[in-house]
Amino acid sequence: MNKSFGWSVTLSVVMILAGLLAIIISPLAGIAVALLIGWLLVITGGAHLLFCWHRRGVGGVLWEVLLGILYLVVGIYILMNPMAGLASLTLALAFYLFVEAILEFFLGFQLHGTKGAGWLWVDGIVDLILAIMIWKTWPVSTGWVIGTLLGFGILFTGFSRLVLSLEARRAAKETAASARS
Repeated sequence: MNKSFGWSVTLSVVMILAGLLAIIISPLAGIAVALLIGWLLVITGGAHLLFCWHRRGVGGVLWEVLLGILYLVVGIYILMNPMAGLASLTLALAFYLFVEAILEFFLGFQLHGTKGAGWLWVDGIVDLILAIMIWKTWPVSTGWVIGTLLGFGILFTGFSRLVLSLEARRAAKETAASARS
């Protein structure tokens, strides 16, 4: 319990700090994310093209070549037009936050009755609000939305995880104390 508690609290604090940093430098964070995604796509495209030489059969080689070209084209486009890439990523973020909200609600429902589980509902509500805000203001807010809203999402997730970790540790201590008596 102590070892996992320490890791859980550390993860929570790192998430809180990362969320605050993303909010503070939101325009730079958005462009950095777009450029990172662009480079990852270029590297993945290159890997597909390298892997195609090790495939057997025309269908497998053709599939790897097409995937490699697709990854390269999209990655290079994002690198050459980071704001357009950022606009697409912003819309993808709205979808991600919407799905995360649903999963947080599901987990909150599963842990219903557990102390601290209500924070999962709060996290889900925040994620849902952020998803709707992004969707409603897209593409006008593309320049700042990734850093700011994702920063708030990470911040609330880190905070809810921290509270849940502290509550789990408290409950474990109470259980251990009652078992000794």
